[in-house]
Amino acid sequence: MLTRAPAVVDRATAALADTLRDLARYLEVPAISCDPDHHADVRRLAALVRDDLEALGMTDARVLEVEGALPIVVAEWSRAPAGAPTVVVYGHLDLQPVKGEPWDTAPHTPTIKGDRLYARGAADDMGGWVSHLAAIKAWIAEVGELPCRLRLVIEGEEEIGSPNLERYMDAFPEVFEGDAMVLTDCENPAVDVPGLTVSLRGLLEIEVEVAALSADVHSGLWGNMVPDVSTALCILIARLCDDDGRLAVGRVVVDEARKASARGAPLGADLIRDAAHLLPGVDPLPEGDRPAAEWMWWQPALTVVATTLPPPERKKNALRTRATATLSVRVAPGQQPAQLFEQVRASLLTRPPGGVSVTVRAVGWNAEPWLYAPAGPAFDAVDRAYTRAWGRPPVQVGIGGSIPFVALFGRRFSKLPLILNGVMDPRTTAHGPNESLHLGVFEKAILANVWLYAELGAALQAERA
Repeated sequence: MLTRAPAVVDRATAALADTLRDLARYLEVPAISCDPDHHADVRRLAALVRDDLEALGMTDARVLEVEGALPIVVAEWSRAPAGAPTVVVYGHLDLQPVKGEPWDTAPHTPTIKGDRLYARGAADDMGGWVSHLAAIKAWIAEVGELPCRLRLVIEGEEEIGSPNLERYMDAFPEVFEGDAMVLTDCENPAVDVPGLTVSLRGLLEIEVEVAALSADVHSGLWGNMVPDVSTALCILIARLCDDDGRLAVGRVVVDEARKASARGAPLGADLIRDAAHLLPGVDPLPEGDRPAAEWMWWQPALTVVATTLPPPERKKNALRTRATATLSVRVAPGQQPAQLFEQVRASLLTRPPGGVSVTVRAVGWNAEPWLYAPAGPAFDAVDRAYTRAWGRPPVQVGIGGSIPFVALFGRRFSKLPLILNGVMDPRTTAHGPNESLHLGVFEKAILANVWLYAELGAALQAERA
């Protein structure tokens, strides 16, 4: 099959305009999984994708549901040559919300400006799994078959933390059986540098509550002798941070191989300013003794995501009874979340300012960190496929965010090659306004997938023999 791949690449390249039209059809559906008002849209998109996969010639294309969950779409190419290995490809079709975001274009109307396609979900993750559909279509159109047995799993709840994905794994175990898995929801370090994700930070949500009074009292009468819970809360949070504002507790030792990879990542100050939308005159935090990529991928981090500090409409000259903040703590790969929680908790409970009462508890949904060592014939095949499509093998990178399904796959399928790729880049702005897909990255991802099926099929079959 490897000898047929160049013609398939030409076929995929010629069909790029059609592929973009298919992608646009999916992006027009506001499949926002966190909003019950859009659950019907999630189901509508799932049915549309199912119908398209069936029309493509995939066997057993269907929408699966378990009680209380949004659907997943599954389909299979089972007409591969005898003895061909099975590759499972995962993606997700649900979207983040857009309400209140300052978009320059209509978020559910795909718009091409320059070399980027703007729409919610363009890169996270519609472009990711559609790049596989394009490769599948090209193989079928040119050759009439695929070089491996292929199974697609497209989830409808990833953006709410995949709360029911393991239930699907338990209810439909045959859907997830394979010889290798491609999980396509990740980032490339630059538009001309492909990435192979090997780590993710985990996530802890911690609530800290400060209390001092049983009722609000006059701030003029009692100020300077009665603790202000708002300033006490700010002091406690500030103690968690160093002078640059980074989380000071729980830092980890990073091995030399990962340090070298971080030093080689193209994450300069100008890119960070642009991609992270820094205001004029605001610089990235200083790197100090670690490169930017290490700070972003392999060290814990702290963000205050909510507080009960009084908003302007509740302004009054009073000392309040209590104040609460919710902290989002990213857990470093290889770090134990429970240990980091105890470190944060101990800091928050130490020497409460003014003797206020402090309560610390874990809240919300959490995600395990993930750290992976890619090795073996499957990853040699990945290097060859990407070198053919991108002109270079992928760089091993981390992602600072938390993707619960990855840790789940890592736990359930630890003995299989887990290949994490995707179509995002530093300027994608996933989860934010003006999310976009770089068209050059999208095309190279499609071509890499064309080669990947052939290379994986041959490598895994040889390994099995």
